Amino acid sequence: MPTILVVDDDPILREVVTGYLARAGLGVVEAADGPSGVARARESAPDLVVLDLTLPGLDGLEVFRRMRATRGDLPVVMLTARGDESDRVLGLEIGADDYVTKPFSTRELVLRIQSILRRAATPSPVADVAGAGGGAEGAEASSDGVLVDGDLRLDRRRHEAWRGGAPLALTGREFDLLAHLLAHPGTAFSRRELMASVWGWEFGDESTVTVHVRRLREKVEVDPGTPVRLSTVWGVGYRWDDARVRP
Repeated sequence: MPTILVVDDDPILREVVTGYLARAGLGVVEAADGPSGVARARESAPDLVVLDLTLPGLDGLEVFRRMRATRGDLPVVMLTARGDESDRVLGLEIGADDYVTKPFSTRELVLRIQSILRRAATPSPVADVAGAGGGAEGAEASSDGVLVDGDLRLDRRRHEAWRGGAPLALTGREFDLLAHLLAHPGTAFSRRELMASVWGWEFGDESTVTVHVRRLREKVEVDPGTPVRLSTVWGVGYRWDDARVRP
């Protein structure tokens, strides 16, 4: 049974969230401040953390940095107050997997948590890798679910990616975004389409996609300021150009 660590100083919110998570068949560990959140993450080895940005002792961003310094692949969903856009964007910039804005639907939070857990636990089928847009014109795909594009290699079953032989430190969402784009090279996707396909959201803040694209470019492009792999299609969104069509 997956374990979720909920770090928030509001006892009522923790109680409500804990109840919904338990009814969804998830184990829950709680922390009421920043230092105890860091300690509980170390002690309980949770599968995912729900982390409030406004915490006593240590703010949520510092708690996040310390958690990720100990365990770089730990999925984190941040809770932000409505209107705190700068904190939300910063949280995404430093690698949070998702965010939910207060006040929020607890059911929506549970669905987003379940989505992240499924993506982390279940490799995407090979058929999806070699699916629409990924045939003869796509990145080279092997039968074991590996995609290769120039010096970039992604293994969906192992949930690992490398560039020039060096491992890429990708968050879960960054990995999913890269895998989706590699599987559909030459196809221009709007931010809303990417949000639906990669995040599984029908509604949401499209700046989430923009931030993740910017972070991904920093890891896969030689010069992120002049991208040649993950291109911007003005008026549409983004497109992956594989090595065989790049100048």
